[in-house]
Amino acid sequence: MNNKETNKKQPEIKGELTYDQKVVQKIIGMALSDIDGLLTVDGGFFSNLTDKLVNTDDVTSGINVEVGKKQVAVDIDIVAEYGTNISKLYDQIKDKIYQKVMNMTGLEVVEVNVNVADVKTKEEHEKDSTSLQDKLSHATDHLGKNVKQGNEKVKDNIQEKTEAKNRVE
Repeated sequence: MNNKETNKKQPEIKGELTYDQKVVQKIIGMALSDIDGLLTVDGGFFSNLTDKLVNTDDVTSGINVEVGKKQVAVDIDIVAEYGTNISKLYDQIKDKIYQKVMNMTGLEVVEVNVNVADVKTKEEHEKDSTSLQDKLSHATDHLGKNVKQGNEKVKDNIQEKTEAKNRVE
């Protein structure tokens, strides 16, 4: 090898790495998905109303972030499971957010504010999580089955009457 080639330095490449708020929100939403005692990350009345109307798998719902060049501040609204030690839950949430955001982006999480919007049992949460879209979908499936059964009965009646008419003739 030529000495001149090995002594060449790679030129300094200028640029900047930035993160859209939605990216950091998604990292946080996915990181929080497996914390025991945390039923959901969302919030008040309007959030719940939207969830009741349409099924969404938006992991960013209820997560607000301010993303700087080196730091992140986080505000989230949660629904905690009834019976959970909420102060310990808060510590778990802070730790998870800090670890995931730091590992994936290198950004330092300097603030995590958690607002507990509600406390529910798992059963209440599952009942409340059934959206109008789910209910309509279930009703449509049920109606479709009933229509199919009704059509089969009509076909059977027509066939019986046709056979009876043919016997009479």
